[in-house]
Amino acid sequence: GDVVRLHVSTSEKRFDLRISQDGLAGTAVFQRDGIPGYRRDTPEDCSVVGCGWPVTLELPIGADWSSGVYRVTCRIETGYDDSKEHDHLFILRHEKPVESGRLLLVVSTGTWTAYNDWGGSNHYEGITGPQRNLCSPVLSLERPWARGFVSLPSEAPRVALSEPPDPGAPLSYPHMVWAYRNGYSKKYASAGWASYERHFLHWAERQGYAVDVASQHDLHFRPWLLKGYRCVVFVGHDEYWTWRMRDAIDDYVEAGGRVARFAGNFMWQTRLDEEGRRQVCYKYRARSEDPLFASGDRHLTTTSWEAPEVGRPGALTFGLNALRGIYAGWGGCAAHGCGGFTLYRPEHWAFSGTGLGYGDLLGAKARAFGYEVDGLDYVIREGLPHPSGAEEVPEGLEILALGLATSLERGQGPGCAAPFIGLEDARFVAETLYGELTPATLARVERGVGMVVSFQKGKGEVFHAGSCEWVNGLILRDVGVETVTRNVLDRFLRE
Repeated sequence: GDVVRLHVSTSEKRFDLRISQDGLAGTAVFQRDGIPGYRRDTPEDCSVVGCGWPVTLELPIGADWSSGVYRVTCRIETGYDDSKEHDHLFILRHEKPVESGRLLLVVSTGTWTAYNDWGGSNHYEGITGPQRNLCSPVLSLERPWARGFVSLPSEAPRVALSEPPDPGAPLSYPHMVWAYRNGYSKKYASAGWASYERHFLHWAERQGYAVDVASQHDLHFRPWLLKGYRCVVFVGHDEYWTWRMRDAIDDYVEAGGRVARFAGNFMWQTRLDEEGRRQVCYKYRARSEDPLFASGDRHLTTTSWEAPEVGRPGALTFGLNALRGIYAGWGGCAAHGCGGFTLYRPEHWAFSGTGLGYGDLLGAKARAFGYEVDGLDYVIREGLPHPSGAEEVPEGLEILALGLATSLERGQGPGCAAPFIGLEDARFVAETLYGELTPATLARVERGVGMVVSFQKGKGEVFHAGSCEWVNGLILRDVGVETVTRNVLDRFLRE
């Protein structure tokens, strides 16, 4: 019943348009050729303020369109026996409660926005500031997705290394090399539909699950959408959340909902302005630049959830947090690690049918542990891990499996180039967790961990495999990863 409004800028006089649901069937819902095209003026700071292009086409959504992600492909003929395409997408949600037995996949639009570098700036790098060399704490959603966020060829490398490098080899970042060589955003593998949620959706459909889709923005503005679902799923790289998004999930679980989070890097609080059209996150600069830091709404400062001014540890929602984990299996960060989770409680229902026992590895062949992971401070007693009590966690939380991670990237071999990650993350983690930056606290954050945990909360339940690359276990059909995923979904979908 809603209307899709498409804003297009092109130097060609005409373009063709295709819209299809991006599920296994790839059902086409709209096609039109020869649409008049116009080149539109684009603000230099479009990353921040948006493109401001006028509406080119309005399209009513049919009543027979099902919930999902719809891929919008604009195509032009170049006149050299060639064509060029650019893909966008929109997410179609169910406005009313749905029939039982359907999963709700919530896609990480906050993280997609944070990494999208179309127009020159994102929350990491950019062309803002007096010297035109800073990332932007404010990002517009009214711009295209950078190339690689919506669609990718199958050969595109993932961030996590497919296998450990040789000892002493120079640092390597294959996904960035591939991106530069082929004209894609170097952030394509860090966030986006194409690298993460799309793979889960296709796997789930092949397994016979019925899946609806909503966005994180729907959590923020329409939390009532959760009420019709027994199980809500998060997948991949899921780093940026607003306070209200967390409220939606906490309330849902307390009331009896089940959350399956096969995702990592739960780290930053954001704010949404202009009815969700802009995302704000000052990150490392929050205490000096975020206007809310010195206000009565200090708890909404856009920094880590573990920062004392926020006072809402991430583990209270999902059982884990990013500051205790971070990087594994890429660049110089635990690059020679095992690539999987070591099982400590194989008797747990999630591991039923895997054939795995104490000390076995889950997901190692598929490198399912990485490239950013979530963890907790922990202690080992009688061979089993337990929360140490250094941070607040839900009562009854069990640590089922874990792997080692780090906040510090180490170079390899003589003459190695400077590490890509640098020290900024490690310094921030040390100051946030321990209140000061010293050699001792910096050394402590080198020792991170990623975990699989399970707990009940109120009337509901949460299972969290805290790894961005869990989805790679589904892509590569890792038997253990697939079995655990099915066990979680099947349990959470039962009456």
